[in-house]
Amino acid sequence: MRITSGMYYSGIYGNNNAKLSEKLFDVNRQISSGLQIQYAHQNVTSFSDTMRLDNEITILGQIKKSTESGYKISNQTDIVLKDFQTSLDRTKTLLVQAANASNSDVSLDAIAVELRGLESHFKNLANTSINGQYLFSGSAVDIKPIAQDGTYRGNDAVMEAVLDSNVRQQYNISGSQLFLGENLADNREITTNVVNKNWTAQYPAFDGDTTFGTEKFITSGDTIRDLMGDIDDVVDTGVQKHYFYISGTKNDGTSFKEKLAMSDDDSVDELLHQIGNAFGNTPDVDVVNVSLNGNGQIVVEDKMKGSSKLDFHMVGATDFSGGGAANIDDGMYGANAGRIENLDGAETDFIKVMGTTYVPGLFVKEFVKSDYLPADGTVTTDGLLYDKTLFSQNGSILTSNTPQIVKETNAFATDQTKLSEVADLSKGTAGTLDGTQLKLTGTNIHGVAYDVQIDFNAAGSTFSLDGGGTNYQIFNMQTPRAPVAADDMTYRQFMDVINMVVTNTLPASTNVAADYDAAAETSKSLGGTYLTYDGKIAFQDKNATTTQASVALYDVESETFSGTEAPVMTFNSNNALTVSDPKTDFFKSLNDIITAVEDYKLYPDGSYGSVRNVGMQNAIAMIDDLQNHISRTHAQVGAQSNSLTRAIDRTSLLDISTKALRSSVIDTDIAEASLTLNQLSLNYQAMLSTVGKVSKLSLVNYL
Repeated sequence: MRITSGMYYSGIYGNNNAKLSEKLFDVNRQISSGLQIQYAHQNVTSFSDTMRLDNEITILGQIKKSTESGYKISNQTDIVLKDFQTSLDRTKTLLVQAANASNSDVSLDAIAVELRGLESHFKNLANTSINGQYLFSGSAVDIKPIAQDGTYRGNDAVMEAVLDSNVRQQYNISGSQLFLGENLADNREITTNVVNKNWTAQYPAFDGDTTFGTEKFITSGDTIRDLMGDIDDVVDTGVQKHYFYISGTKNDGTSFKEKLAMSDDDSVDELLHQIGNAFGNTPDVDVVNVSLNGNGQIVVEDKMKGSSKLDFHMVGATDFSGGGAANIDDGMYGANAGRIENLDGAETDFIKVMGTTYVPGLFVKEFVKSDYLPADGTVTTDGLLYDKTLFSQNGSILTSNTPQIVKETNAFATDQTKLSEVADLSKGTAGTLDGTQLKLTGTNIHGVAYDVQIDFNAAGSTFSLDGGGTNYQIFNMQTPRAPVAADDMTYRQFMDVINMVVTNTLPASTNVAADYDAAAETSKSLGGTYLTYDGKIAFQDKNATTTQASVALYDVESETFSGTEAPVMTFNSNNALTVSDPKTDFFKSLNDIITAVEDYKLYPDGSYGSVRNVGMQNAIAMIDDLQNHISRTHAQVGAQSNSLTRAIDRTSLLDISTKALRSSVIDTDIAEASLTLNQLSLNYQAMLSTVGKVSKLSLVNYL
């Protein structure tokens, strides 16, 4: 076959030109774009790897942004809590200074002013915000968490930064945790608020104020005669003439009532021992410590950690006339035997007993006093009753003082909590609320008295205003509607009944669900019954700045003291003061602490000022508890910040590594590409040179 110039030209130039041009184009594209490929068809494997790595880089960027945002919140929280601790240190310093008995009223006033200034500073810290978002409102970041009165208005939501597909890290501390948190490692401690003196030391012969001795506080080694006093110099050995009526709640939520009879020569220590037994102490195990403080007041400390249920009340009675009036079960009381109100009208001031005009009779010693009025207007002895007391009033709002606490979790009750989850089901019909009766008494918003009985029944609960003659069914929310079973009644259903009664808005019929719903809805326009943030039942009159309404809510078993069961439930009580508790209420505790200084109270004393204040001595322990709580929370914030810092470092490292790996997969090696370009350019020039020489050959050269 004869080789022509056309064939030679085509073989050298045609094929090589296309290949070299393509290669030159590719290497120029790589150099200009910096990428080895731009489309999937160029290299399917590299393109797939690149897309996967791009996705990982995007996710890492989002994680880093989320983590850095969380760290800013956590770091700012850390700074604020450091200021909290510094300010608490100053608060304690001032409080210790105030507790010095040598301070004048002027000095205490000055200290109180600075403490109120610190209180304002704490509220400002609590309302710290970043870019308009409040630190301590939970997820409600646009709501200022602490109101002027110290109540918390945020939520308890946890906000988290995403650290990985299955890893999240909390970065906030809600105000619910910080100001209302719970420390399960803490014990509850309560104290009476009446100072107890040794009357024998003050009146050695008990013959009136003409033989005044020395003033001493009672101690555990003293006798019951020293505690309760006498009207002569005879010690009645072995004669049980002193009676003590104690009520309360054990740390497991069960309630108790006890009557103790003691003689002159019995020791106060024995009284404390029997109080401990009422709380559940045994010869082998003490569940509470019962002691006297330096002011002769009874202090009960729960030995079980994490419970907020412990409560206590006590009244002592002695009949100096030698009769049986101090024993509420005495036959002299006839049909009223067993009622604690039998002690009403007794003398409560022993100094008056020692007066020259005293006629021997019934003497009642109060151990706990409160501002809560008795539900029965005829009762005048303030410290006599335990839980038949009116809710306290503040303008249009009535509030109970006993939190409703779920037995199993120690959490505050909510609208959806069942009463059976709070009640002491060991009383009444064991294991159920069936058969329990509660009394709701007082005046409605028009000032008209009411007396309501609420009957819990397994077959359907009811309430009545005429002693059971007309029973209004309390309906559940199920389909079909039916009266709610005793153990299924929620606090919301229970409070709807209270609201209808106090607003005087009763159902048009006793057994029609639609009428019941209409009355409940109408009542809400006149008043609102609700659970406060700390689990207490409250009522607000919506149409009056100062309500005419009053509310007392108690178990019918409260009407009698001995020979009957203790109450299944307690809603409002003349109870002991709380010194320490697993549950924290920061601003309430802080206010109580400052009020102690403002009232010049070294210790609890119900005889003046704020009756329910714990005093400066106990306030120092309260400050310690607040400091410990803030310190624990601060430590958690520090741990969160450290975790977020490590997450940021890790994410940054992964981001760099992933980008490096992506670069190795997709990015062009400029040096290598430049070398390749030079080689291809030389090859292309060589090819063109060869083709040029071939094209210059004449016909003679082929002959």
